[in-house]
Amino acid sequence: MRKNLTASIEPLHNVVPLRAPVGEPNVLPAQAARYPELRYMGSKKRLLPWISEVLATLDFESALDPFSGTGCVGYLMKSMGRRVVASDFLNFTSIIARATIENSHHRLDGKAIKRLIDRTPSAHNFIEKTFSGVFYTREDLRFLDRISGNIRQLENPHEQALAFSALFRSCLKRQPRGVFTVSGDLSRYDDGRRDLALSLEEHFLEQIEVFNAAVFSNGRKNLAMRSDIFELPPRAVDLVYLDPPYVPRADDNCYIKRYHFLEGLSCYWQGLPIDTSTKVKKIAKRFTPFSYRRSAVEAFDRMFARFAKSTIVLSYSSNGFPDLNQIEDLLRKHKSSVTVFERPHRYHFGTHVAVKRASVTEYLIVGR
Repeated sequence: MRKNLTASIEPLHNVVPLRAPVGEPNVLPAQAARYPELRYMGSKKRLLPWISEVLATLDFESALDPFSGTGCVGYLMKSMGRRVVASDFLNFTSIIARATIENSHHRLDGKAIKRLIDRTPSAHNFIEKTFSGVFYTREDLRFLDRISGNIRQLENPHEQALAFSALFRSCLKRQPRGVFTVSGDLSRYDDGRRDLALSLEEHFLEQIEVFNAAVFSNGRKNLAMRSDIFELPPRAVDLVYLDPPYVPRADDNCYIKRYHFLEGLSCYWQGLPIDTSTKVKKIAKRFTPFSYRRSAVEAFDRMFARFAKSTIVLSYSSNGFPDLNQIEDLLRKHKSSVTVFERPHRYHFGTHVAVKRASVTEYLIVGR
């Protein structure tokens, strides 16, 4: 551990409050700071400088991020020059990782953009028909039907992934709460934000430039895939960064409930039957053992055992179950050295004035 990164006081139960010393340059790579922020539950984007500080103290050349989510931590490790394998069990987040982590060279040029915004009416109107009066305006829904077909006309999979990523971020910015749990007239959330005034097509054209700017090569062969963590093929990596869903003290951790629209959009709802009895047209929730108290402890233990040969960096929070002491005990079964870094954090989820801001202590638990 670099001495100047630890607190001057003796840590309690091996917990180190990691702070950037006064006058020390920010260790966040400039490229990582360019990563597009997505309004996504539990996103670590605002914690990246701190995560970067911890990772900079560890010796690793390759990394696995099997709960990649928005992709920002995997992208950070790519920016640090490491070889990165990113994975998630959701399709739309896996596509974002393919666009930004696996992709090193391909961007959407003028020719590709022209194909994408071609205004030939779509042969399909599934989105307009299904989500009319649920999300977005009729013009927006028609755009989504049209762009869904146009994206699939691009031959290069990384160009497709970039276009989808731009579309997902556009949908999140256009949705007042950034989630898809509320339907109907959303004008009550209109607080004058520019994001709510732009059409989805206008957002999309802006987001193409944002994601084009995020494309870079770190000289490594990086990979993105879609998989459940317990079904990932074995890979020899130096470090595994784990950010699993955990059982919260209140509400739930269901990503499908909040982002079902983006998951459906990523595959045009092929193979994802819609529950038409729900107002927001949900798709089926996917099971994960991390979501339930009856199975979470065993899932953490099994996960730690699976990656016992790699350095483990677990991102966790004080409002999760199991609690910190249980997590440490589980990790010590598989690692001889466990260090916990902590810092206060406030999650800002949504933008309107009634949104609750959850103040927690964030942990990075390192097992070696």
